[in-house]
Amino acid sequence: MQIADGTVVAMDYALKDDDGTLLDQSQPGQPLTYLHGHKNIIPGLEASLAGKAVGETVEVRVAPEDGYGEPNPSLEQVVPRDRFQGVESLAEGMQFQASTEQGPVSVRVVKVDDDDVTVDGNHPLAGKHLNFNVTVLEVRAATEEEIARGHTQEGGGCCGGGGEGGECCSEDNERAEGECCSENNEGAEGECCSN
Repeated sequence: MQIADGTVVAMDYALKDDDGTLLDQSQPGQPLTYLHGHKNIIPGLEASLAGKAVGETVEVRVAPEDGYGEPNPSLEQVVPRDRFQGVESLAEGMQFQASTEQGPVSVRVVKVDDDDVTVDGNHPLAGKHLNFNVTVLEVRAATEEEIARGHTQEGGGCCGGGGEGGECCSEDNERAEGECCSENNEGAEGECCSN
């Protein structure tokens, strides 16, 4: 069977930047599984896998516009340090979940000053070319339930299954009233909170 819309694909992959630095990879015995044709992976990679079969290895270079897009300057903003309640030590690279009018958004700290913190809501790989090495391990027809859901796993959201509509939830998968989740799983009343 070949990869086509409505098939479930399991694959091993390694992702590198243009310098050859390994950015991400599947773990042994834990392939990435996705429903093809439902925008579950970046468009450039999905398009390159169409028509491939089990056992094939593919090397794909994905341009930013077919990956995570170009960085959007409006997604970088300076916020008062006191918005990070309960976080003693802030450092560049830390990631947080922020509650916005459009729902929860992941941001990372790019600069820390005495009273202000600059956060960036762009994906860390925005603007970068992505180099994938993929081995197709399994291709099967999706079930009716998977097609109806639009993905291969139950649920979604930040807890990997418990939240609805992208809302955060606690470790026991209780919804957190749409607020973001802190390390102790309390809603943060619209403030930034750590993952």
